[in-house]
Amino acid sequence: MEQQATDIIVATRAALAQASALAVQYSFSILGAIVLLVLGWFLSRILHRWALTGLSHVRGIDATLAHFFANILRYAVLVLVFVTVLGQFGVQTASIIAALGAAGLAIGLALQGTLQNIAAGIMLLVLRPFRVGEYIETKDVSGTITEVGLFATELKTSDGLYRLAPNSTLWNTPVTNYSRERTRKHDLQVKVPNDRDIDNEIDRLLSIAKQDPMIESVPPPQVFVDSLEESAATLTLRYWVSTPQWFRTTREMNRRVRIAFGQKLGGPEPDAAPAE
Repeated sequence: MEQQATDIIVATRAALAQASALAVQYSFSILGAIVLLVLGWFLSRILHRWALTGLSHVRGIDATLAHFFANILRYAVLVLVFVTVLGQFGVQTASIIAALGAAGLAIGLALQGTLQNIAAGIMLLVLRPFRVGEYIETKDVSGTITEVGLFATELKTSDGLYRLAPNSTLWNTPVTNYSRERTRKHDLQVKVPNDRDIDNEIDRLLSIAKQDPMIESVPPPQVFVDSLEESAATLTLRYWVSTPQWFRTTREMNRRVRIAFGQKLGGPEPDAAPAE
C-alpha cells in the first residue's frame, strides 16, 4: 500500500515536472509567436507603404496598379509570417506550403475568367492603350473611358449611357483610340459639274478652309480631283484639325461648303466620333 502511494507521488511529481517544462517551453514559443505576429504586421504595413510610395513615382504605373502590387507584397509577408509562427510550434511547414499551393491552384482554376480579366487589366494599366477621358471604339463597345479597373473598364457612350466592359474583351481585340493623337484628318467631298472651271472651284474650297482658324496650317489643307464622271467631277478637300475640335470643326465646314456650293455633299464620314 505504501509502495503504491509512493509510486503515485513519484508519477505525479514527474507529470508536474514535465508539464512545467512544457509550459516553459511553449510559453516561450507562444511569446515568440506573438512577437513574430506583431513584428510581421508592422513590417507588412511598412513595406506596403514603401512599395506604394515607390510605385507611385514610377512613370507609367497607374494608381490602381500600384495599390494592387503593394497589397500583394503585404499579404505575401503576412503569409510568410504565419507559416513561420506555425514552425515555432513544430508544425511541418512544407505540408502547409504544399496545401496552400494546391488551394491556390484550385482557386485559380475556379476563377479562371476573373484572373484573365485581372491579367488583362494589368496589361491595360501598364501599356495604356487608352486613358480616362479618351474616346475609344472596338467591334463590341465604344465610348469615353471613365475608369480603368483591375477587373473591368467603365465607359460612357456618346448618348450618355453607362457601359461596363470586362478587361479581357478590351485586351483581346483591336482598339481604335480617337483621342490619343493631337490632330485628326477629315476628307470632304464635293461634286462639281463639268461645265464649271475646276481650278476656280479648287481655289474656293481652299479659301473656305483657310478662313477657319481651327484648321491646321501644317500640314496645309489641300484639294484634289478624286474621281471623274460623265457629268461631274468629285473634288476632295483634305484638312487636319486638332482632335478636341474635330467634331465641331468638321460639321461647321460641312455647313459652309454646303452654302457656298449649294449642293449635297458627297463622300463617307471618315470615322465615328463622340457627340458633343
